[in-house]
Amino acid sequence: MKVKDIIAAVEEFAPAEVQEGWDNSGLIIGSPEDDAAGVLVAFDCTPETVDEAVREGCGMIVTHHPLIFKGLKRITPGDPVCDAVIKAVKSGIAVYAAHTSADKVLGGVSFAMAEKLGLRDVEILSKDSDETGLGAVGNLPEPLAAKDFIALLKKAFGCAVVKCSAPVDGLISRVALCGGSGAEFIPAARERGAQAYVSADISYHNFFTPQGFMVADVGHFESEVEITDILFSKLKKKFPNFAVRISTVMHNPVYYF
Repeated sequence: MKVKDIIAAVEEFAPAEVQEGWDNSGLIIGSPEDDAAGVLVAFDCTPETVDEAVREGCGMIVTHHPLIFKGLKRITPGDPVCDAVIKAVKSGIAVYAAHTSADKVLGGVSFAMAEKLGLRDVEILSKDSDETGLGAVGNLPEPLAAKDFIALLKKAFGCAVVKCSAPVDGLISRVALCGGSGAEFIPAARERGAQAYVSADISYHNFFTPQGFMVADVGHFESEVEITDILFSKLKKKFPNFAVRISTVMHNPVYYF
């Protein structure tokens, strides 16, 4: 199979053209005309991910996070990104990323978060169009006290801890979410009537919240990792007889002690 065929299948779900202007979704290493005997789906493209692709005979890696994001001034051994680039090029492995392209579509990252919480009547939080935008907002099946909502977050996202602002005194019935670094959508969450906003990489000053509203940071990896299963299922459904694998070496680079 050609790399371009795999790209076409990914982009049926997450078109590269909807990505944010600052992003680097798309084919990062390789040519669309390259052959790929299999595809490995992962969250990040690390040196270990490339090693796994080589072991499993996969000619292509599809990830959520772009291997090359802000650009490289030099490619020398010793840096994890450079090591992954060198290994991929030497091994003839194509690398593709569906980053904000998979964040912004219905059924993407934030909608997967909403599903984990069992939200109903889910809509895009910050819309570009009726079918694209960042974040999600919806309603809990039943209102929860803050302590019960935090317990739900820990269970749903597999968190040892949740970093949050002062818990609200009343019940939480409406929740907004954004996978990854989503502090910029805190105002949108309030405007859409949410009592709680769930995202990651939230900085100190954003935890000063008004009465009746709280923010919760569940972690970047924890908020987004579900996209690997989504991408895997999309490719497996499209190519049922093709070697589509999900990486076994994915891990959260953030450790808690």
